[in-house]
Amino acid sequence: MRASHPLSVLVVEDNPDTAAILADLLRLCGHRVVVACTAGEALAAADATPPDVALLDMRLPDLDGWQVARQLRAQADGRQKRPFLIAVTGCGTTDDRWRSVDAGVDLHLLKPVDPGLLTGLLARFSESITPPAGDGISEASADQKATASPS
Repeated sequence: MRASHPLSVLVVEDNPDTAAILADLLRLCGHRVVVACTAGEALAAADATPPDVALLDMRLPDLDGWQVARQLRAQADGRQKRPFLIAVTGCGTTDDRWRSVDAGVDLHLLKPVDPGLLTGLLARFSESITPPAGDGISEASADQKATASPS
């Protein structure tokens, strides 16, 4: 399923095989993907180019995914663009889900994630943040209205 509105996606995953599979799937859908294997790499990448979406593993070698989510939220303060944070994790207890809520994670998904579910969620998210093609007023008619003298 090719995305009609490609997203910039940050994949934060310390398992290289899982990261590669996710990145390949998202690229096949037309999204721009950056992979980070540690929290430090993820935060640096997000600071350089804020993503539309971050897919976060919660068990990383340096910081956990909840700490990364909090720092991504802090980085986004004052910016117009706030990433949509999705936990993609094996951490599935009720406490884990509440930790995600507390950290500002928007969606908590358990591994293994169904590829169709993930690509469908991203497609719907993409449509929700993409402005409509037009407001029904052509540029020419808007210019005419702006320059028309009052009668």
